[in-house]
Amino acid sequence: MTTPLPPRILSIAGSDSSGGAGIQADIKTITMLGGYAMTAVTAITAQNTVGVQGIAPIVPDMVAQQIASCVDDIGVDAIKIGMLHDTAVIAAVAGALAKAHGGVAVPIVLDPVMIATSGAVLVGPDAVIALRERLFPLATLLTPNLPELAHLAGRPLATTQDMIDAAEELSEATGAAVLAKGGHGEGDRITDVLIVPGARAMAFDHARIDTVHTHGTGCTLSSAIATLLGHGQPLEHAVRLARQFVVQAIASAPGYGAGHGPLGHQAVRAAQSSGVSAK
Repeated sequence: MTTPLPPRILSIAGSDSSGGAGIQADIKTITMLGGYAMTAVTAITAQNTVGVQGIAPIVPDMVAQQIASCVDDIGVDAIKIGMLHDTAVIAAVAGALAKAHGGVAVPIVLDPVMIATSGAVLVGPDAVIALRERLFPLATLLTPNLPELAHLAGRPLATTQDMIDAAEELSEATGAAVLAKGGHGEGDRITDVLIVPGARAMAFDHARIDTVHTHGTGCTLSSAIATLLGHGQPLEHAVRLARQFVVQAIASAPGYGAGHGPLGHQAVRAAQSSGVSAK
């Protein structure tokens, strides 16, 4: 029997020197879920569990060249897009995806990284507009957390229904599915809501894990969904399995660092044997 080839997953995101988030979290997640990881690095950061000490953006032409190098030779089965810091790099990514083989017709999971853990806004108004106009319409799935969804909606989201309403508005405006992540909300349980155009809303719920070791959770979730979509999983099932992967990775966090530590991506080995796998 011929062994199936791993799905080719391209992560377009920034580098986290401490390995907890960004490209590094994506590579771990994609690999643990049986994918072949490729990268287009948008920025290099000096960061750890207590904060970001420095950022060096990659010039937009180099970002576009990395995308073209991967797509034109290796090929791609799904794409995850993370933080894009300004309008120039957003335009470069949009242009590169449009040029690649005349337009890349594969699932694109876009994690609109806009708000830091501290609450600080990471991208300016022009970049938000560029994301809305250039990249949101290309996405299969958008994965905003609660502060990011509120920022996009332009209003506070105090209840689960507020979150659902804002996600539906974003989905209608972009044509993309939206996974609204409720981890920043209050309570002992976390509820995420998946809005798919033309379908009913689907809620995913799990008990909140009492831990500070959640650095890279959003990156891990979005790259896990992209990998599972690359395996051919339907969107709802990919979201369900990816959430299970993240929960197990949080529960197995090694406890590194003095602040918000990284996840335990190695936990997926146990998860695969219990059915949390794309295979």
